[in-house]
Amino acid sequence: MTRPDTQTCEAIVRGRLSDPFAVLGMHMDGTAIGLTVFAPDAGEVTVTDEAGKPLAEMERIHPEGVFHTTFKRRKKPFPYRLHCRAGDHEWDRDDPYRFGPVLGETDEYLIAEGRHEELWTRLGAHPMTHEGVQGTAFAVWAPNARRVSVVGHFNAWDGRRHPLRRRLGAGLWELFVPGLSRGEVYKYEIVGASGAVLPLKADPLSFRQESAPDTASIVDGPIRYDWTDGDWRDRPKGNPQGEPISIYEVHLGSWRRGDGDTVLSYAEVAPLLADYVNDMGFTHVEFLPLSEHPYAPSWGYQPIGMFAPTSRFGSPQDFAGMIDHLHGAGIGVIMDWVPAHFPSDEHGLARFDGTALYEHDDPRLGFHKDWNTLIYNFGRNEVSNFLRASALYWLNECHVDALRVDAVASMLYLDYSREPGEWIPNRHGGRENLDAIDFLRDANVQVAQRTGGMTIAEESTAFPGVSRPVHEDGLGFDFKWNMGWMHDTLEYIAEDPINRRWHHDKMTFGLHYAFSENFVLPISHDEVVHGKGSLLGKMPGDDWQRFANLRAYLGWMWTHPGKKLLFMGSEFAQDREWNHDRSLDWHLLDDPRHAGIQRLVRDLNGVYRSHPALHALDCDPEGFRWIDGGDAENNVFSFLRLANNAPPVAVICNMAPVQRDNFRVGLPSHGPWREIFNSDAIEYGGTGSGNGGFITADGQGWHGQPVSAGLTLPPLATLILTPDI
Repeated sequence: MTRPDTQTCEAIVRGRLSDPFAVLGMHMDGTAIGLTVFAPDAGEVTVTDEAGKPLAEMERIHPEGVFHTTFKRRKKPFPYRLHCRAGDHEWDRDDPYRFGPVLGETDEYLIAEGRHEELWTRLGAHPMTHEGVQGTAFAVWAPNARRVSVVGHFNAWDGRRHPLRRRLGAGLWELFVPGLSRGEVYKYEIVGASGAVLPLKADPLSFRQESAPDTASIVDGPIRYDWTDGDWRDRPKGNPQGEPISIYEVHLGSWRRGDGDTVLSYAEVAPLLADYVNDMGFTHVEFLPLSEHPYAPSWGYQPIGMFAPTSRFGSPQDFAGMIDHLHGAGIGVIMDWVPAHFPSDEHGLARFDGTALYEHDDPRLGFHKDWNTLIYNFGRNEVSNFLRASALYWLNECHVDALRVDAVASMLYLDYSREPGEWIPNRHGGRENLDAIDFLRDANVQVAQRTGGMTIAEESTAFPGVSRPVHEDGLGFDFKWNMGWMHDTLEYIAEDPINRRWHHDKMTFGLHYAFSENFVLPISHDEVVHGKGSLLGKMPGDDWQRFANLRAYLGWMWTHPGKKLLFMGSEFAQDREWNHDRSLDWHLLDDPRHAGIQRLVRDLNGVYRSHPALHALDCDPEGFRWIDGGDAENNVFSFLRLANNAPPVAVICNMAPVQRDNFRVGLPSHGPWREIFNSDAIEYGGTGSGNGGFITADGQGWHGQPVSAGLTLPPLATLILTPDI
């Protein structure tokens, strides 16, 4: 190109250059080579070879720092460097506009098609060696922008200095910035379609971000960690529906605090959490979202960084170390993942390039009034690709074992929490969000094919086939939270026992649909916040009855078909509502009643894991049989749990505060049965009433079973029996 004219120079210094590579750097100028450089902080610029030998002094052609020179004896562009001077200060640098692109045509094609399943390897900030020079390659999707620049301390947050190359095919922008290394903070300065400069944006594919309240991205690249859990990752997925899965749900910032109420880091919490979870017998930890989020009281459910572990607890490498440590202790890791909505913070995805890019422009499709958040446009290829790649990133690169997908119901229905006139029907006139359904199916197929991980849906409606395979017209999740079971049983247990006979169906109704999905029984964080009180606080009666009710309820939960999930603190009967800004009340374990609940949960996990009848057919109706589900008068429930080639387990729950002596229960086989669990045991804080550890089934047939036994049913207690063979 010839020497830039005044208009072009003005475009450079005013930040209106939409195609910087057409002007900056080297270009053929007839039989010579012209070089144009923008260096607003330099008074003089010398072109040198890569060894530092001076080749030419550049002419300042605009007072605000545009320099130009011509090489008349060169026939093609060549590697060069720039030696800059300003007063007594001198420095050398590479010119980003001498480097070729990093992205290729295949990247453009796959991203435009929405099928770049390793999107994180191309977009974002990637430290690398490019054309023999160390630096960082930046790439971002912003199809409607007029200009995109990367800014940071390295260029005084000046968007004129590093405008990116536009690749028209897929709306991508990219730039290799030589000399820029890990740890640099950056954002994107974007001139939107209207010509206005937008608020600075964090990188949608940043792998690390500043700690709140700061909001910049940090150059780091995809997670780097020397994993030691190879055996864990290489093991076959098997049949999770037939495995014992007992999940301890954790909010990392409030599980346990350090001295002076300090928040523990990933590295500090890892050994403490692993030891505790192992001691308690849980198989998995489920973390409330650990992707970066600007607002701590959202608990992570309003994420900004869909590829970035939150910096509140340390670096991405520290996050990886925590997962590696948990795996080393034999503990699976589940993380809550939020593709249902995103916050409208100005540094995030909202109107990213000046248009409704990730979201819908129409608030009837694109806004959740419940959470004051925006809804992804799942029908846009690039958006669904972005979200799907996020899921694969956490599972593949971060070694997370499963994703619990938040607020699935809000994704499935266009009229979710909307009044008539506040939503737009789908193309068939219905209320289902067909694009979201396609996205969820596609994401679950890719997770199944490309990772060893699971997906779990928090879905609160009767949408059919949530955990049925996609090839059977389902959504493809491995499991679904059983919200109906949770609501019904908590309503029942909150009733005064004298009234429970009128609510007996609250406990039994769930068995009508217990095998319609692969269920997880969730007593989650949502049940102990927003004025709902603690799990212990839901129990009626005097102090003794509250603890007894809780012990009996947990016994019911652990023996009911379905995998188990319990929010932290409930395992030792925390008596105040959860507060994300405070540690759990670990001092309560000095009280034998609370320590008893903890011991009970530990033993329930042991019984659950060691008896296949309690887990092997959790998702199969052959695994459950009522002994008597209709004894509302006595508030007693009795049933069998069954498994192939394993001893049966009999469960009897007395939800009345009175002991029942010589209470006859039908059983499937003669002989001695061991009482392997009694929630009224003294070591749990109970009265010690029971059957001395054994009963003998030798009586007449009862409850449709061939034999029976007369049992002592302790008040407000769950008993678990198995044949003594």
